[in-house]
Amino acid sequence: MTRNKKFFIIIFAVAAILALWFFIRFVIGGPEDTWITVKLFYYNQELDKDESGNTACSKNGLVPVVRKIPITKTPIQDTIKLLLLGGLTDKERAQGISTEYPLEGLLLKGALLKDEVLILEFDDPNNKTVGGSCRVGILWFQIEATAKQFPEVQKVRFLPEELFQP
Repeated sequence: MTRNKKFFIIIFAVAAILALWFFIRFVIGGPEDTWITVKLFYYNQELDKDESGNTACSKNGLVPVVRKIPITKTPIQDTIKLLLLGGLTDKERAQGISTEYPLEGLLLKGALLKDEVLILEFDDPNNKTVGGSCRVGILWFQIEATAKQFPEVQKVRFLPEELFQP
C-alpha cells in the first residue's frame, strides 16, 4: 500500500470516529444528558427546635438530599415517587436525617399540574397518612418542599383531601 493510501485511510477513520462521536453526543444525547439532579426533602429533628428546645414540627427541620433521576416526561411525579421510597443512605441517617417514608400501602396514583397548582392523588388503604399533627405536618412538608423545587409548582394539593390530617 502506498504512503498516500495509508494516510487517507487514517484520516478517513479519524473523521468517521469523530462523526460517530458527534452524532451520539449531540444528536442522540450522551449519558450526562439522560439524568437530572433533584432534591428530596427529608427531616432532621435537631434543626427543628423552639426556644425551649422542644421539637417545633416546622419546615425548619427539612433537609434536602440530592439525587439523580432519569429524564422523563414526568419529572415532578418521578421525584415525589422517589421521595416516598424513603431511600436515605447510612451517611444521611448518621447526619440525623430521617423519614417515615415509605408508608405501607401509600401509592401516588397521579399528578396534575394546572395553573401552577400541583394536585397529587394518593391511595392510602392503610391510613398511614393520618396521625398526630406534628407527624402528618412533617410528612406534608416533605412532599410540598420536594414538589416546590420545580419552578412551575407554586401550590400543592392532595387528593383525597382527608390525607395528612391529624
